[in-house]
Amino acid sequence: MRWSRLPDAIFVVDPHRQATAIHEANLLNIPVVAMVDTNCDPRNVDYVIPSNDDAIRAIKLVVGKMADAAIEGKGMRKDEGVEEEPAAVAAMAAKQADFTTNPN
Repeated sequence: MRWSRLPDAIFVVDPHRQATAIHEANLLNIPVVAMVDTNCDPRNVDYVIPSNDDAIRAIKLVVGKMADAAIEGKGMRKDEGVEEEPAAVAAMAAKQADFTTNPN
């Protein structure tokens, strides 16, 4: 996938395992939204979601809500032009959840 512009924000499930993505986002001044557990350092995260990032049910719940919000937001922005399809946004969120629970 080729990006035509930088994202407005990134969503991270496990800041400890995805420290490189958070570092790159911070360098590019992209806000970071992350599920933060007690084993993570929240200093580089702009919007902390206190959560157990090791529990599959918690990850599915939060990622599902984020995907729903992304789809709703895309629906509200129809008048601004066509960007990514809401289904693609939801698929990327689901892939993120699957990678976090099964990184191999």
